[in-house]
Amino acid sequence: MSTIADVAARAGVSKATASRALSGGGYVSQETRARVQAAASELAYVAHSSATSLATGRSLSVGVIMPALDRWFFAELLAGIQEGLLASGQDLVLYGIQEGTAERARLFEEVLPRRRLDGIIAVGIQPSAHELERLIQVESPLVSVGAYSEDTSAVSIDDVAAARIATEHLIDLGHRDIAFLGGRADAATHAFGDEQRRSGYREAMNAAGLAESIRHADGAPTMPGGYEAGVRILGDRQNRPTALVAVCDEAAIGGVIGARRLGLSVPAELSIVGIDDHVHAEMFALTTVRQQPRVQGRAAVDLLRQRMEAPDAVPERRVLPSELVVRASTAAPRT
Repeated sequence: MSTIADVAARAGVSKATASRALSGGGYVSQETRARVQAAASELAYVAHSSATSLATGRSLSVGVIMPALDRWFFAELLAGIQEGLLASGQDLVLYGIQEGTAERARLFEEVLPRRRLDGIIAVGIQPSAHELERLIQVESPLVSVGAYSEDTSAVSIDDVAAARIATEHLIDLGHRDIAFLGGRADAATHAFGDEQRRSGYREAMNAAGLAESIRHADGAPTMPGGYEAGVRILGDRQNRPTALVAVCDEAAIGGVIGARRLGLSVPAELSIVGIDDHVHAEMFALTTVRQQPRVQGRAAVDLLRQRMEAPDAVPERRVLPSELVVRASTAAPRT
């Protein structure tokens, strides 16, 4: 197995210069760096992460905080983050801890302040628990996905616009009795993205003169949560809406299943729009507003890398595009 000494001898430089050239720490001319990298390639030399950490003063580890690992959005986002970190030669330290638990509180109060991390990517942080403020106090470069603060860099879609686009699609089809499906009733203090999407729905309804029709069937942003909320609001035959805008595709799919259990035809008797373009959206012919969580994950890593190189730079927000994908879960209402 080749050593750094072998690489240095092949390149005709000192071990210290070879180490700087391969780690990126300290000044090395481009010509020397290229010569050392060529020598390392010829000798199939791979730097040990511990040695690189000592040379650069970095741990080469990035902490990723997520509320759940068993949902499509978070799994896709994590895959994108992992792709980005592997490409940059960094390790992923994952903290997948449910919201509102004692373990999660301990993570912010005790674990992260003690842990040596080059940076942190936080997904789905809770405003009510002041998690963002606690992360800022850790003093590691920080990027959030979804929740946004003027004090941090963030990657997201425009959640308000996504729900507005979904609602306007139903209004354009002729629907007037449109309800919002899924998301917590207290989302304003617990789920930043869910509240933004509900705001987009309300904005579109108000703009169309449909303020009196605004209503919310609250529930978990999951398939079971969407099913339960859908059955609840659709079970009232006298006040049944003709269309639903779901907080996410999982809730929308749960709503589709609930409607069918009640004997309702989608879209002949009920139109449903989701947000995400979940892996199952095509299977359920679900009209949705597409976002790409894997792309968001890679963008978060890129943004974090910039924060690590320039920690005093002005925080940046990257808003990635989303688009309406029309399938067969929406149609004009029955006359």
